[in-house]
Amino acid sequence: MRQTLLAWLILVVASASYLPAQNQTISDPQALAIATKSLTAMTRGTAIADVALSGNVASLIGSDARTGTVTLLGRGLSESRTDFVFSAAKRTEVRNTSNGLPQGAWTSADGASHSYPLHNCWTEASWFFPALTSLSGTEPNIVLTYIGQESQSGTAVQHLRSYRYFPAKNAKSAALTRQLSTTDFYLDAGSLLPVAITFNTHADDDASLNIPVEIRFSNYQPTSGVMIPLHIQKYLNGGPIVDIAITSAAVNTGLADSTFAIQ
Repeated sequence: MRQTLLAWLILVVASASYLPAQNQTISDPQALAIATKSLTAMTRGTAIADVALSGNVASLIGSDARTGTVTLLGRGLSESRTDFVFSAAKRTEVRNTSNGLPQGAWTSADGASHSYPLHNCWTEASWFFPALTSLSGTEPNIVLTYIGQESQSGTAVQHLRSYRYFPAKNAKSAALTRQLSTTDFYLDAGSLLPVAITFNTHADDDASLNIPVEIRFSNYQPTSGVMIPLHIQKYLNGGPIVDIAITSAAVNTGLADSTFAIQ
């Protein structure tokens, strides 16, 4: 814990030269109203504590194209676990806040665990399930802003933006947290179901190097009254890296803390 806090302090000081100005600390009413309608469109009024999705996945990284299965688990806004299983490899990714700060790790095929740097743990843990993201409005430190109506991949969308604000932190730390946690939501202008989420990831050793990530959602179908996107695509720096077809989904199954433990 002490090492994590020290690393965060060092990052704040080292990043001071590129921090954006902090100019909004509460959500604007229009953004909140649209987010509430979007959440209702997704959940039909069901309070969602956790989600369990499974399906088929294609990994599309370069020439190393592989197919397999995937399990996607999320609980609240800060815990998630993804298990990708291919014929000759398995990759597990976990996110949680058990030490008071967001953290994450991934497990390689040999079983070794590798920690994510703190600056890559501020965005949405359950990136695969929009109802368990900042759109839910369940955390007071999330600020939502309305950007406007736009077109996303030929679809008319309402564009919202979120970030995390911690008033107890110093100005530089708060601004850095805002930058690293910023996420953009693109909601179908008619149904208000999310069609895409975008955010930045960063090099492990360089929080100032932004690498764009885009998650696309389509083929929403009702499951236990909840609208589930059965097609999920992930893009990194403009190129597709993961294509997921969901075959089963369940909500509020009572996932345990141990499910999201980092080894």
